[in-house]
Amino acid sequence: MTDFERQTDIGPPHYEQFLPPIIKKNYGKWDHHEILKPGVMMHVGESGDKLWTVRAASPRLLAITTIRKFADLADKYCGGHLRFTSRNNVEFLLTDDSKIDPLIAELADYGFPVGGTGNAISNCVHTQGWVHCHSAASDASGVVKAVMDELCDRFTNMDLPSKLRVAYACCLNMCGAVHCSDIAILGVHTKAPVINHAELPKMCEIPTLVASCPTGAIRPTTVDGQPSVEIEDAQCMYCGNCYTVCPACTINNADADGVSIWVGGKVSNARTTPTFSKLAVPYLPNNPPRWPEVVEAVKHIVDIYAANARKHERMGEWIDRIGWP
Repeated sequence: MTDFERQTDIGPPHYEQFLPPIIKKNYGKWDHHEILKPGVMMHVGESGDKLWTVRAASPRLLAITTIRKFADLADKYCGGHLRFTSRNNVEFLLTDDSKIDPLIAELADYGFPVGGTGNAISNCVHTQGWVHCHSAASDASGVVKAVMDELCDRFTNMDLPSKLRVAYACCLNMCGAVHCSDIAILGVHTKAPVINHAELPKMCEIPTLVASCPTGAIRPTTVDGQPSVEIEDAQCMYCGNCYTVCPACTINNADADGVSIWVGGKVSNARTTPTFSKLAVPYLPNNPPRWPEVVEAVKHIVDIYAANARKHERMGEWIDRIGWP
């Protein structure tokens, strides 16, 4: 790798200093990789050096005790080196293959399954949900936990026709990858925001609030002699942008908010071009803590895909072949 000397203390430290020595040595010079078994890969450099990665699922929102467990395992088995993937898996980077099975055994004792490689479901990337997000139409961690508990065997085995990416976003602002995943679970608002006209003038700038609406559904008006806004229900897309800039426009509705399911998206350009997800199930109710309707629908889609798709056929490719209803 090219030596890099940072000239400022502004910004994050250069990533190179965190790389394991074997990755620094073989950076850009990897020859190939092999999947040895679910969750375990061997990466071979042109130099002949070998690096083994063990991939385990994580819940994304981690307690400090969990992070300490991961750090302790990394210190014990791989010189302190681990990484998190873009889909919230944790990968341990080993240079000694004799440590693979003991590491997997300890991860299992802690309750973290190993898998997510090859023709399997990877960990579900998701957003904040009720834990943190103010505009969530449904929870994220709770739904993902319930779904992946049911699909865990699809994570720890490689028996699907192709890889399967699942994503979750708690509203259609989509800070999850729901627009381009094989199966996407999306929280949806179904009613326009309720306006608190008494509080709105005290906490919101009306021009900013009007400008926040992507469909132009918000119009300035006067209510009881006070400046306020009105919303054209027919133009509202229930995105919650107005609530972000003005808490007096409440989008959350416990009785009407729910979950939709989208299918067929992908980022990869292998075999076919990247595609956007398409709506399959427009609405399912919020039924915490286990969301049985959502779990049943997702599992049904996965099972039908697994039984009928051809080898290497992604979800969207299979649907395109058999035809959309």
